[in-house]
Amino acid sequence: MRSDDTLGIADLGLLYRTHHSWLQGWLSRRVGCRENAADLAQDTFVRLLKSRQSTHLREPRAYLSSIARGLMIDQYRRRELERAYLESVQLLPEQHVPSAESRLLILDALERIDRMLDKLKPRVRQAFLFAQLDGLTCAQIAENLGVSRATVERDLAQALQHCYRLRYVEA
Repeated sequence: MRSDDTLGIADLGLLYRTHHSWLQGWLSRRVGCRENAADLAQDTFVRLLKSRQSTHLREPRAYLSSIARGLMIDQYRRRELERAYLESVQLLPEQHVPSAESRLLILDALERIDRMLDKLKPRVRQAFLFAQLDGLTCAQIAENLGVSRATVERDLAQALQHCYRLRYVEA
């Protein structure tokens, strides 16, 4: 590795040559599909390349498997969202089923919302979902969660700030 502890292109190339096949095998045993494992291994190195942050790689396999594990979780969540979406679309009359292009946009939005919700504290997330999905008032949410109305209002404000950032800052 370079003396300033940043991961350079040459270092990444060496890391790739040294550990790629190991990582692909490690992933293959976990996901049960060689093609999926190959994609995840490649995505692991792409994520590492994009990060370009200073890092100490005393344990490169632990570091690579940590990145790959996160990618596996992301992939699993994406597939679960898509499965739930497809199940809900099956209930629609054929003329209301979104086009393939709309489907991709909807799934992308759902994935971004899911990531945003995952970043919220559990109580904040639950208050937000009560308000948005169940249409409960602050007083009803407070009663359900066993907290004050002011706490619910703060929680909802925090969740809405996350929504704002998702829509206008990260877009």
